[in-house]
Amino acid sequence: MDLSLKKAVLFDLDGTLTDPGEGIVNSFLYALSACGIPILEERSLYREVVGPPLVDSFVKFAGFDREKAREAVEIYREYFRDRGIFENAVYPGIPELLRKNREKGRRNLVATSKPEEFSRRILSHFALAPLIDGVAGATMDEKRTGKKDVIAHALRVFSLRPEEAVMVGDRKFDAEGAEACGVDFIGVTYGYGTREELTLAGAEELAESVGELMTLLQL
Repeated sequence: MDLSLKKAVLFDLDGTLTDPGEGIVNSFLYALSACGIPILEERSLYREVVGPPLVDSFVKFAGFDREKAREAVEIYREYFRDRGIFENAVYPGIPELLRKNREKGRRNLVATSKPEEFSRRILSHFALAPLIDGVAGATMDEKRTGKKDVIAHALRVFSLRPEEAVMVGDRKFDAEGAEACGVDFIGVTYGYGTREELTLAGAEELAESVGELMTLLQL
């Protein structure tokens, strides 16, 4: 990967910049309970529901059709909007990484399947917003949720050619979305995806820590 060509790094949010597991799982369980679905074992949900679009998770775990799943997402947001959103933490070393990436002359951009409104609130609450140059996320109406669509949207709104960006993420959805858009990819295993998951999805560069990610980005 020739980083000299890169003008921006597209960072996934959940599992890459911040650890959102507690808030996402609590919000998911809140919605399942409201829908009368027996509560699942909490720990098993962490790897399963942090990363994929929420509609897909409700289809998988609750057996809902997509219309019912979208209704469940609205219930999920009742909890997430004011509580779950802040049951979250920035991974140690991320602010330094973002500062050094800027010093390299690259833009720090977020490309996430989380709605932009929530993403901006999280970045502001955890004091990351001043280090971020733009956010491309999902839409509240679920019309743009898949990572391929999010990355394509980011390239368009930030006027980037695919070869000018590198995507950093922790799940196969990030790797597959980047490949579909012709964008280079670096996987991180300190989030919610495993080395096996990322490798099977085509990731050739992997970082097990924020420090290793800094090395791969030549910071």
